[in-house]
Amino acid sequence: MKNAFGAPQSLLVLGGTSEIGLATARRLIARRTRVVRLAGRPSPALERAAAGLRELGAEVHTVAFDALDPGSHEEVLGKVFAEGDTDMVLLAFGVHGDQIRDEEEPLGAVEVAQTNYTGAVCAGLVCAGALQAQGHGSLVVLSSAAGARARRADFIYGSSKAGLDAFAQGLGDALHGTGVHVMVVRPGAVRTRPARRGESPLVTTPGAVADAIVTGLRRRSETVWVPGPLRAVAAALRLVPRPLYRRLPVR
Repeated sequence: MKNAFGAPQSLLVLGGTSEIGLATARRLIARRTRVVRLAGRPSPALERAAAGLRELGAEVHTVAFDALDPGSHEEVLGKVFAEGDTDMVLLAFGVHGDQIRDEEEPLGAVEVAQTNYTGAVCAGLVCAGALQAQGHGSLVVLSSAAGARARRADFIYGSSKAGLDAFAQGLGDALHGTGVHVMVVRPGAVRTRPARRGESPLVTTPGAVADAIVTGLRRRSETVWVPGPLRAVAAALRLVPRPLYRRLPVR
């Protein structure tokens, strides 16, 4: 259940080394989220992420989870929910791939699709069922503005996010009225380095996305764009004729 600050008391991050996931966890811990579970492939990076959150005062556990092994999701995630209520699930895993390479080596494109879409669909449905069974909770799905209209530059990644986005919207409608809240988050390009001079104002950061997630949770938003003006840009791009749209730069 949410505490007096409107923050979940327990959090499950699918994609436990995701920078956006960890930035969100840090902000929620500051708002007194007490139990955090980081799910991902066992690795030193996952353990370092958990140790960093423990230093903030949270009880943090790691969970061995592989998005590319959907056959294991029900058992792995079922154990997490069996240990107690989970107030919020942040589905934050995903891969961008290498567009040019993956066009030449289709199995690379398949891995992008399996991670970003089929793996997310399976994990999302398992978590949605568990949240519905406990009668409350939020499922936050990290989509991408790249899914709004696929571009020549990254259509493999964009198409996988478009599928995930449509799935999450439909899941939100299916769970409406059950006590479970589904929120779709659509960031633009996310940078992890300091801003460069002349960089587009539509480029965002993990911290800004985390702030938007926390605000969206408080408002029980269904869709969040980061930064906010990206919503209007995406709407305008949908109206651009295809002969012009395909001329957008590859890189």
